[in-house]
Amino acid sequence: MSESVIQLPTDGETVIETYERIARRGAMVPVELTGGVAAWSAASYQAVSEVLAGDGTLFSKSAKNCPALHDGTIPADWPMRALTDIDHMLNKDGEDHRRLRKTISAAFTPARVAGLEPRIHQIATEIIDEFADEPGEFDLVPRFTTPLPVRVICELFGVEKADRSRIRDWSTTIVSHTSTIEQMQTAMGEMIAFFTELIEGKRREPGDDMTSALIAANVDNLTTDELVNMLWLVIVAGHETTVHLLANAIIALSENPTQLELARTQDRWADVVEEALRYRSPVYSANLRYAQQDVTIAGVDLPKGAIVIWNGNAGRDPDRYPNADVFDIDHDHRGQLAFGWGPHICLGAPLARLEARIALSTLFNRFPQLRLAGDSAALQLSPQILTAGPITLPVRLHPDE
Repeated sequence: MSESVIQLPTDGETVIETYERIARRGAMVPVELTGGVAAWSAASYQAVSEVLAGDGTLFSKSAKNCPALHDGTIPADWPMRALTDIDHMLNKDGEDHRRLRKTISAAFTPARVAGLEPRIHQIATEIIDEFADEPGEFDLVPRFTTPLPVRVICELFGVEKADRSRIRDWSTTIVSHTSTIEQMQTAMGEMIAFFTELIEGKRREPGDDMTSALIAANVDNLTTDELVNMLWLVIVAGHETTVHLLANAIIALSENPTQLELARTQDRWADVVEEALRYRSPVYSANLRYAQQDVTIAGVDLPKGAIVIWNGNAGRDPDRYPNADVFDIDHDHRGQLAFGWGPHICLGAPLARLEARIALSTLFNRFPQLRLAGDSAALQLSPQILTAGPITLPVRLHPDE
């Protein structure tokens, strides 16, 4: 008797549990996405590596190259169309992708990111100061892991303080598998309108921010729509994954005090970030890819037109990492796949690494005894299949008091 196809998401279990079941099935596993859409999940480190190596050749990221999205196989009201059909650079291949990435890369330079370090330190300290005197249990998600990445990315792109909560609310709606297509489309429309207004405002009055730098770097005459979609991508991706990266890392450190002590005494925070990315990646399913021909991945034959996702938690593959289920900052992190690889490697990876390193070191150097206030296994996760992290994180700063 053949095994039933795993549904993603599956009612009654977390997305992490579902992906763990998928990984136990093999390297390339057939799954059923929201709405009954058939797809394949690359679950092993080797399979993910082969999928990423095929970007732009074996696989397309453009919805126009997926027959099922156009021939009626996938209905027009499929909720994930809010993500597949938007015309940003993650959904493009080849020269179209390079043209857009060239412009944002010219504005989002390594020097600009490195120059943010003092400001991120200041933001982290200011946020921590607001809860430093909390005597008992409180939730770090609304107090730290969410406001820090939101504030950093919004300041970077010149988004005013009054608009930051709207950015977070729109993003949450768009990536949640519990949102209806109407809710997703409404959130997307409102966010696109907001970014259009932001760009027009920065054209009139440029500032010292990334939106103004992006406009100045637009030597290839990208349209306003292309600039808006780029802002949508980098701002949503620029905080959503970091929110979960911070929470996942805090859980791992609080449950592994020996590793926390190593990080603090040896200033190993960069290794902490890499291990957190490997041990519990905030990205569980990257954007869809579409097979452009019959292709074999990790020994499994996929037909032309197959929809493929890849598991960002391939860092838990025991064939690639010894003691993969153990949080150990001495793991070999070469070949890190949490940010992807190849032409679509995450543009914001340096910023995410910088934010996480500063946030975690500032928090735990200030409160070395910080611990979870309950069992991490009981924490409710965000209702998403793309990213994963707890929606609450109850802690105590001084558990012995």
